[in-house]
Amino acid sequence: MPFIASIVIVVVIIIAAAIRILREYERGVIFRLGRLVGAKGPGLIILIPFIDKMVKMSLRTVVMDVPPQDVITKDNVSVQVNAVIYFRVINPEKAVVEVENYLFATSQLAQTTLRSIAGQIELDDLLSERDKINHELQKIIDKQSDPWGVKVSLVEVKHIDLPLEMKRAMAKQAEAERERRAKIINAEGEFQAAQRLKEAAAIIEKYPVALQLRYLQTLREVSAENNSTTLFPVPIDLFKPFLKFFEKDKQD
Repeated sequence: MPFIASIVIVVVIIIAAAIRILREYERGVIFRLGRLVGAKGPGLIILIPFIDKMVKMSLRTVVMDVPPQDVITKDNVSVQVNAVIYFRVINPEKAVVEVENYLFATSQLAQTTLRSIAGQIELDDLLSERDKINHELQKIIDKQSDPWGVKVSLVEVKHIDLPLEMKRAMAKQAEAERERRAKIINAEGEFQAAQRLKEAAAIIEKYPVALQLRYLQTLREVSAENNSTTLFPVPIDLFKPFLKFFEKDKQD
């Protein structure tokens, strides 16, 4: 009986060592006596006990945060830039054989590429052309990680931390730009108003009665207000006869 029990225990251990169950998103890279056999899965996997070794790999997308990197831009501005990278294993065999730790390798590649790309462009482009930078980062990292069986699907620059002095300078620049636009708009309005006044003066010159009508309209607008004092503009033509009379009398 003890002999039979020992045999049963050995058989159970062998079966437990031979059977593996992999989930839908998992693959098993099989090594037989140290040599690569291939990737199997998902589902039930049968191994040769004590001969086959399996390395389990996940095919799900990995979301990795790229730590903030100190970068000096092309126009000599010191900034800190961080990003997030989305990638997944598409070839489990390469991810095991070609690189020791594909997660660490991809992280280091993303950090160095982020520093390199951010250091080749100016600060204004770094702030305004995010889509272009993201596409360039994704293309470079994906090309470098392809021999490892890793596919980089997306890289996004998350945050750009500027020095306090630079933030103040940019705020002053933005304020000056807004003031410049306001002055241009105001000058444009004055120019359009002057054109309209010129056209109105030309019409009044042809039709003098229009000036009298405008005068009466102004009086009506002034009288409509609750004012204690009302100013009546008097045309200078009314005083011309008196001025001529005083000049003639002075000459006599």
